Amino acid sequence: MTIKLIAIDLDDTLLQDDKTISPAVKLAVSQAQSQGVHIVLASGRPYSGMRGYIEELGLNKAGCYCISYNGGLVQHAGSGEVIKQTLLTIEDYNHVSALSLHLNIHFHALTYDALYTPNRDISPYTVREAFLSHVPLIYCPIDEMKADLMFPKMMFIDHPKVLDEAIQEIPASYHDKYTLVKSSPFFLEVLHKDVDKGAAVKFLSQQLNILQSEVMCIGDHHNDLPMIQYAGIGVAMGNASDEIKQHAQFVTCTNQQDGVAFAIEKFLV
Repeated sequence: MTIKLIAIDLDDTLLQDDKTISPAVKLAVSQAQSQGVHIVLASGRPYSGMRGYIEELGLNKAGCYCISYNGGLVQHAGSGEVIKQTLLTIEDYNHVSALSLHLNIHFHALTYDALYTPNRDISPYTVREAFLSHVPLIYCPIDEMKADLMFPKMMFIDHPKVLDEAIQEIPASYHDKYTLVKSSPFFLEVLHKDVDKGAAVKFLSQQLNILQSEVMCIGDHHNDLPMIQYAGIGVAMGNASDEIKQHAQFVTCTNQQDGVAFAIEKFLV
């Protein structure tokens, strides 16, 4: 089977636990590129939180693309220019933040260039997200938010046990209106109903005239499931959740064992 596009999740997939890319993975990605394969980083992070890795892998050139905000944006990897975007509005922000107050869990939302939270007691997970995303963290009461703000994604965040209990209380109407996906034990992401990584990979592959059977996607968590289900070859990391492994065609090694390199070498050699 010919592979022409490989979409790779970032955290706990491409990256080791210390947030670095191993030499073996870097070499495998470079070799795939030399064979004309499109390497697409597909992350829940904004472009600002992906850019350093894009540059490290040499993906910052014409003809390279990335998927950010779990599919909210498809962008040129070199410049960050947006090819496709599907955003949430301030009305969505008010609607979702009101639910966070009702559930008594922390909440924040990302614009293109900042992370906003209405919580005075700012969650350490919000601080972590701002750090990884390389964007300023802004506390702003709900009634003081600017009416023209648009959001690629919003997030319920809290300690895993607190978050899991709150998730059980989310009304069905929110599941109907939004894409809700857990991207880590302490993050539940809220996206536009039409957004997920699978839809973004499908859009990009169609733009590049690449068949579904020619796409490989590699990931580890629930937010990676749509792209793994779309792919001709869906690859679960060895450290992936059981759900991801059950839907994948192949389970590779963990992110600490060069799992991305192992998968690329298996299917491209």
